[in-house]
Amino acid sequence: MIGTLATLAQALGARLSGDPEFAVERVDAVEEAGPASLTFAVDERYLRAAMESKAGAVLTSVADADARYPKRNLLIVGDARSALAAILGRLEPPRPLGPFVHPSAVVDSSASLGERVWIGPTCVVGPDAVVGDDSVLLAGAQLGTRARLGRRCILHPRAMLLDECVAGDDVILQAGAVIGSDGFGYAFVDGRYVKIPQIGNVVLGDRVEIGANACVDRAQTGSTSIGEGSKIDNLVQIAHNCEIGRNTGIAALAGLAGSTIVGSYVRIAGQTGTRGHVRVADGVTLTGRAGVWKDIAKAGVYGGSPAIDQREELQRQVLLRQLPKLIERVRALERASSSAPNDRPGGAERDG
Repeated sequence: MIGTLATLAQALGARLSGDPEFAVERVDAVEEAGPASLTFAVDERYLRAAMESKAGAVLTSVADADARYPKRNLLIVGDARSALAAILGRLEPPRPLGPFVHPSAVVDSSASLGERVWIGPTCVVGPDAVVGDDSVLLAGAQLGTRARLGRRCILHPRAMLLDECVAGDDVILQAGAVIGSDGFGYAFVDGRYVKIPQIGNVVLGDRVEIGANACVDRAQTGSTSIGEGSKIDNLVQIAHNCEIGRNTGIAALAGLAGSTIVGSYVRIAGQTGTRGHVRVADGVTLTGRAGVWKDIAKAGVYGGSPAIDQREELQRQVLLRQLPKLIERVRALERASSSAPNDRPGGAERDG
């Protein structure tokens, strides 16, 4: 059991409506919720769906929900998403606690391990690498030569922080994430590609999370950097010498070409791409599949390819949908014109 509504209300600072002794067994989405479930509704639309579900209780941020649904068990909070995160945190399995090094792990004698570090099977910690206090390396994770991992970090299976790369405190690398792969740098000489050595590194700030199978390339020189609190989704490519600010979110399948500079509090939706050497200002939102071909200098919502102000992009989409009808009208006018009698002076036949 997760807890009674009374204990959850106290923990969340929520207003409770209904049975305080109702026992919450599960947290479920609306479609899966049953009589012992707590479901959640972040707005009016989701609240209506929750009320029609089989859920025994509802967590919501709709302030007047108790007045409208007095017979339902409700936890009313200011922010349902943050409250949901707190509840789910009670269900999260505890992280492994060290000190522990699995017999199959390879830890170089020159590496430095902090207190209570936990290193799982087949992990590799390279020469002169540093692992901070309370950090966890799950099966197959790797730290390269002189890599530095901060405190309370988690490297999920097969995640890699490669040579010379740095991660701050509370960093999470999901399974298969690669930090510090070579940047895509080549010179085309005499009809063939010649590799340019990539001698820089990657620096991740505190509380950065990198999704599964995402790649962050090391810089050609200097550092590729991701600012504190930023979150990178699965299957994202961040190329060499990119700079990403604080608390920026990048969704799956996005790709940033080399030396892209992205500000803080930017939101980048899935499948968005940038050309190299462009700048995106603080506070920008890029909608799905946007293509950034030039600098975006001020905050706002941008979409399309090339990315423009979202209102202009929507107008452009409306006009594009009208094109088939417009073309058909033009063709109809051309047909009518070509079939009309010849009205030019002297155009009529003369009697011989």
